[in-house]
Amino acid sequence: MARYFIEVSYKGTGFSGFQVQENAETIQSAMTRALRIYFREEFQLTGSSRTDAGVHALQNYFHFDTERILTDASYHLNAILPDDIVVKRLFPVSPDVHCRFDAIAREYRYQLYAEKDPFLKDTAFFYPYALDINLMNDAAGELLAHTDFETFSKRNSQVFTHQCIITSSEWILEKGLLQYRVKANRFLRGMVKGLVGTMLQVGRGKLDLEGFREVIISKDPARADFSVPSQGLFLVRVEFPGERLDPPLGSANG
Repeated sequence: MARYFIEVSYKGTGFSGFQVQENAETIQSAMTRALRIYFREEFQLTGSSRTDAGVHALQNYFHFDTERILTDASYHLNAILPDDIVVKRLFPVSPDVHCRFDAIAREYRYQLYAEKDPFLKDTAFFYPYALDINLMNDAAGELLAHTDFETFSKRNSQVFTHQCIITSSEWILEKGLLQYRVKANRFLRGMVKGLVGTMLQVGRGKLDLEGFREVIISKDPARADFSVPSQGLFLVRVEFPGERLDPPLGSANG
């Protein structure tokens, strides 16, 4: 049995999230359909990172197993897929590589803009309020001192632990866009949006740094602000140990 990875990029605006759902178009259902049409086989896809409805990805992965030897069919799959999904590559990996459990880090970006712009409405959050970016970066830096992020996890999330190790966290103003960039070994459901919404309260002077610290320590999701919309959120990168994505010896692609 051979295992293959699919690297994808997508604009999430028109999709009801990543994972297959009944009576809803998702990234996974569109990908499954394209593979079935081209290869004439039904593959069971496993996803790397389950993005919510409306969230975009510059890089995400699926894997699947098959008895067949496949070549990179990116060109043909892209001709079948909706315009908002792009296959970057399809490639073989060793049979024991798992696109979710072997990932060692994920990086997200949330972006906002303060002046009305019709070309940004699907990929950023219009937020026309004065913000103190220095205070927001103080809050972003505070996150590095913590590992329990239960406060920023949506209720009823079925997880065994709320422990996450954030390795970078910062606000950057770039080409008129205010961006929050964060990288961690794992993220909880709704975590990035909760972090962004709560730090915006710091930036507007509604919450001081000590108050922000208390929100983190409280482990109470009711104290976090999850109200920012999905369109500003991007999964930027899923990181694996380099050798894990090397093609197995004797594979068709290497």
